[in-house]
Amino acid sequence: MATIEEALQRLGKSDFRAKFHLSQNDKKYINEKGMETIRLHAEDFIRTRLAPESPENDGKQTPMRGHPVFVAQHACACCCRKCLNKWYKVPMNTQLSEIQQKKIVNLLIAWIEKQMKS
Repeated sequence: MATIEEALQRLGKSDFRAKFHLSQNDKKYINEKGMETIRLHAEDFIRTRLAPESPENDGKQTPMRGHPVFVAQHACACCCRKCLNKWYKVPMNTQLSEIQQKKIVNLLIAWIEKQMKS
């Protein structure tokens, strides 16, 4: 995977990925819960919905809205295994390692933090 900044720059060039932004409600939720809680949510979502070898409902497991992490997952192409494969060359049908999961979470949190400043 590229550095976080390289990945964010590349994602920003995609018309589809660049259209995602945190809503005012998302920002309010983040301010109420705090970034550490948001990170814990991201870790849980990635571990349970994306990391398994064959995720349940792959391609449909990440809602488009309803939680700031879901929005970040779509913005960062970390919403399903097909997107992970296309954008980051993560092999399909293999369990994500803890290191891969951590890199994904770090990218999501970096995107969220950037959105919170705008």
